[in-house]
Amino acid sequence: MNQDILRIGLTALAGCVLSGVLGYFLLPVLRALKAGQSLRDIGPTWHNYKAGTPLMGGLMFIFALILCLVANIFFMEEFSAFYVLAVGLCFGLVGFLDDFCKVKYKRDLGLTAIQKSALQLAVSAIYLYVLYRQNIMSCALYIPFVDVVFQIHPIAYIFFAMFVMVGCVNAVNLTDGVDGLSSSVTIPVMLFFTAAAVALKRFDLALVPACLVGGLIAYLFYNWHPAKVFMGDTGSLFLGGVVCALAFALDMPLVLLLVGFVYIVETLSVILQVGYFKLTHGKRIFKMAPLHHHYEMCGWKEERIVITFAAVSAVMCLLAWFGISGLIH
Repeated sequence: MNQDILRIGLTALAGCVLSGVLGYFLLPVLRALKAGQSLRDIGPTWHNYKAGTPLMGGLMFIFALILCLVANIFFMEEFSAFYVLAVGLCFGLVGFLDDFCKVKYKRDLGLTAIQKSALQLAVSAIYLYVLYRQNIMSCALYIPFVDVVFQIHPIAYIFFAMFVMVGCVNAVNLTDGVDGLSSSVTIPVMLFFTAAAVALKRFDLALVPACLVGGLIAYLFYNWHPAKVFMGDTGSLFLGGVVCALAFALDMPLVLLLVGFVYIVETLSVILQVGYFKLTHGKRIFKMAPLHHHYEMCGWKEERIVITFAAVSAVMCLLAWFGISGLIH
């Protein structure tokens, strides 16, 4: 066990170093390719100076994770980590296509909502079916805190899980709207999944979130306000895919309600804003949605928003840890 913990710690360190080095070489390439962000007219006007900031910075922690898992392959006893990686890469590819459309056609909107949803549902369905066939996912719904398990028919469970995954992935994507926000909120989430995987003796699976903890810390060096690069949909959809893939690989999907609290609140702010706007013919609940833009409109600096949201994420992940105590003891 001590060797496994050491391997996980070294992988986190390697993820940080590799991501930082990859970012050093990737940034000039993205600038040379003029792979810059175009901004919507509906965003905060003071974000206009960010136009042209390189996109697809998420490639730095994606490639770092790939290299780290390949380096560990001869020490692994089970390979569910590669299933999680594959899901993240598939969602990241959807994001890459979206980013490519933005860069090539110089517009903020890439793939259509229908195209994105169809691709995401297909990826989710394949992943969940593989987990089920490999006996990694039990189709038993674990309820945190009360330690109750409900057995659900596999077909019903997979359909439920597909929509949970797509919702989770896009919620993470919505959180990527302020310099450093998505990565800062996701670091505690990855720490939680690392600890949970270790507690359940899923040491090989723990390599994924551990590596991303290091990779995201290095990415923050480039993305902290003022950002030198954005992760783009390539990075945010990859992260969303990994977050929900880990929850199902560990057989605890409902924990997403806690560890994904910030993602959920951001998504709800958009749903409430749009619904209220339509019902009241133009009135708004928030000054702007998602919620992080509301706080910007209230005068909060980007750094304050990031620190506050990350702190909330950390507290909710700690709460989630106590919620699964019956499962890990």
